[in-house]
Amino acid sequence: MSAEVLAQGRQVYVDQCASCHGAGLEGQPDWKSPLPSGRLPAPPHDANGHTWHHPDDVLLRIVKEGTAAIVGGGYESDMAGFGDVLSDAEIRAVLAYIKSTWPERERSYQESVSQAN
Repeated sequence: MSAEVLAQGRQVYVDQCASCHGAGLEGQPDWKSPLPSGRLPAPPHDANGHTWHHPDDVLLRIVKEGTAAIVGGGYESDMAGFGDVLSDAEIRAVLAYIKSTWPERERSYQESVSQAN
């Protein structure tokens, strides 16, 4: 990925994602435990989270449509879709930035599930 795309992705992350997912991609505290609302806190996007478990097409859809739209079955989430805010290119750039922060093991795994999909 080019340095320009990664820089754009980092800026999109800072502008649109960091307020919930953390400046260091660390997510919200106790992200696996439901909030009083019953919804889960924002997960980390670093190697401690589960973002790297998902193929690219699922990650793109989550950002574009929102988590509840992808999970379905009445699932509720505070993660709204950003399809009206971000272009597909901006979403791909932010995903490239996030992936660039992962250790090799997580990057390789995520690449393999993306190719298998």
